[in-house]
Amino acid sequence: MVKRIVTGASYGLKDWLTQRVTAVMMVGYMLLLLVMVAILSPSGHDGWKALLGSGWMRIATFLFLTGLYWHAWVGIRNISMDYIHATGVRLFVQTGVILSLLFYTIWTADILWG
Repeated sequence: MVKRIVTGASYGLKDWLTQRVTAVMMVGYMLLLLVMVAILSPSGHDGWKALLGSGWMRIATFLFLTGLYWHAWVGIRNISMDYIHATGVRLFVQTGVILSLLFYTIWTADILWG
């Protein structure tokens, strides 16, 4: 019988799928934004404010940025699990990243709806 040694958190398929889904979300938003800019041709602060100020565009922007943060978290977590072998240092780095991304999510909501 072969004894299997599990290292890391072994998220595997879940991480792979998360990375792909968030990447598709971000590409979709970028295409939407490019189409909207091509159609509306915003110029100056007022034009961009009108483009990004509608409710559905705020929601799309929030989803894009939270997808970006989630995508970043999965990547940084996997890299830190692979390359930072000292548990205390890895925990410190991951905690700092989590706190930063939570701060950015709250800040994003404040900017979009504040």
